[in-house]
Amino acid sequence: MKNRTLIIGKQGKTGHRVEERLIAAGYETRAVSRSTTPSFDWLKPETWLDAMQGCTTAYVCFQPDLAVPGAQEAITEFVRQAKMAGIHHIVLLSGRGEEGAQKAEKILIDSGLYWNVVRASWFSQNFSEGFLIDGVLSGQIALPSGDIPEPFIDVDDIADVAFACLTEKRLINQVFEVTGPEAITLNDCARIIAKVTQRDIMFVPITAEQFISALSEQGLPDDVLWLMNELFTVVMDGRNSEPQDGVKKALGRPATSFYDYATKAFASGVWSLPTPEVENG
Repeated sequence: MKNRTLIIGKQGKTGHRVEERLIAAGYETRAVSRSTTPSFDWLKPETWLDAMQGCTTAYVCFQPDLAVPGAQEAITEFVRQAKMAGIHHIVLLSGRGEEGAQKAEKILIDSGLYWNVVRASWFSQNFSEGFLIDGVLSGQIALPSGDIPEPFIDVDDIADVAFACLTEKRLINQVFEVTGPEAITLNDCARIIAKVTQRDIMFVPITAEQFISALSEQGLPDDVLWLMNELFTVVMDGRNSEPQDGVKKALGRPATSFYDYATKAFASGVWSLPTPEVENG
């Protein structure tokens, strides 16, 4: 059977990047989501086996996060079906400092399959492709835990590590804890983005309760609200502040700094403000 990589999360920040890297290198892929054919929906295990057919490796991003209740049961069932389908190597995206996520990791590690865990810190791209972009554009990033250092990771680095795990046998059966090269605070992030964009961007400290309430008003689902509450009331306590060398260990190069990420994001135009229309008198 020809090697084909199943990518769970075609539209995700990491999923589409992993797919691009594999295709560019000449590998066959099947990237799936709820809207693809075949479809893949984490809430509908009956969709999984069809999506897996003909694949020998898989990159797995669980939504919304491996830390949420029910993730361990889902990963157990995913592994069971993957074995039935003939998948022999799974690369799992995970999060740092999350007890539930590490329990889900162990299910894969103990599965008898070849495995990798890419355990990532906060994504830098949350500021340009995620829930913080509106704050950047408005000039006010309102969040709790503004003084807790975090070694933000560029998602391009995560995709490079995942690609390497999928394609280099020497990396199989290892955990790669991937972070940026330095720990900075959310307040620091706002200052760096302000410097790169040459705009006034302020960090506004709020309580976790205020933050969760604002997300709830936006209509975010309960599992995402649970995750955000867990993140800002439990995980963001400094436990993840120490940078790790997973990027260098896997790729032989240093991780991307937040400043370099911000420079790249700004150059892409994602933070460009709309030009005011000028009325002709």
